[in-house]
Amino acid sequence: VQLQACGGGLVQPGGSLRLSCAASGFDIDDYGIGWFRQAPGKEREGVSFINVGRKFYADSVKGRSTISRDNAKNAAYLQMNSLKPEDTAVYYCATAPRLPFSLWCTTPYYPYWGQGTQVTVSS
Repeated sequence: VQLQACGGGLVQPGGSLRLSCAASGFDIDDYGIGWFRQAPGKEREGVSFINVGRKFYADSVKGRSTISRDNAKNAAYLQMNSLKPEDTAVYYCATAPRLPFSLWCTTPYYPYWGQGTQVTVSS
């Protein structure tokens, strides 16, 4: 199982980014895909999750972000709009087999992680 996140960068406040997570070694339609982020000095936190047609968002990004997946490309995406300086972090995608929805934002339950992509929101 491998995951590779990309699409981060430097963006001004109010801007948008689309993060991508390419998966290999498994079919994403069998597993859930979660997006997490970790800012300097802070714990890694769940941002969004998608599986079996259900989507979950952290309150901090709800209404500004959209998670999606393309089973044909075996990839997942996180579209982030109206970005704020507090969104600055390293963003990771992760996956876990048979993860209960109630645990979608619980990092210890994810055995597989991508390498992370830096998102910096600054003017």
